[in-house]
Amino acid sequence: MTLNDHSSALALLTTRRSGRPREMVAPGPSADELRQILAIAARTPDHGKLAPWRFVIIGNEQRGALADLLSRALDQHDPEAGEAHHLKARDFAHQAPALVILISAPVHNHKIPVWEQQLSCGAAAMNLLHATHALGYVGGWLTGWQACSKLVEAEFCEEGECIAGFLFLGSPGRELEERPRPNLDELVRVWDPPA
Repeated sequence: MTLNDHSSALALLTTRRSGRPREMVAPGPSADELRQILAIAARTPDHGKLAPWRFVIIGNEQRGALADLLSRALDQHDPEAGEAHHLKARDFAHQAPALVILISAPVHNHKIPVWEQQLSCGAAAMNLLHATHALGYVGGWLTGWQACSKLVEAEFCEEGECIAGFLFLGSPGRELEERPRPNLDELVRVWDPPA
């Protein structure tokens, strides 16, 4: 890597921001670009080479079926939900030009602890967001009740798996705003070992 390559990589890392999926517009990643994004997402720390995550692509032609699923799941999640809540649940399924559901798929009863495998899944999500940004798009990682719904989980997950998030990808519909970032002085310390 040259100095310019390092500068470009650092600029990429320091400028990545999440977008609001409901504000994303076309274009989104092409099929080839999405495959490239997922290949980069899979290049994540993975102790034991277990690949404890999976990706489920929800194509545009499948958004209506996802909206129906979320509407049914909302009835289980909140039997008191009104029409506005159902509309919001259905709208969730249609946000952004591209949607990938990330599944945490840990290998149970393995010497690598499940929590470590779950960290690898989170790292895959972060790689996915960085790759999306590198290709000139914006990504948003959402969870919410949809990710915890047993009905939704049963549609996408095998036994022992769970939904780690819905990753929406597209172009920003408006200029992204920088959000406040943590104060490193409050988060970082130098270890002072006992004498």
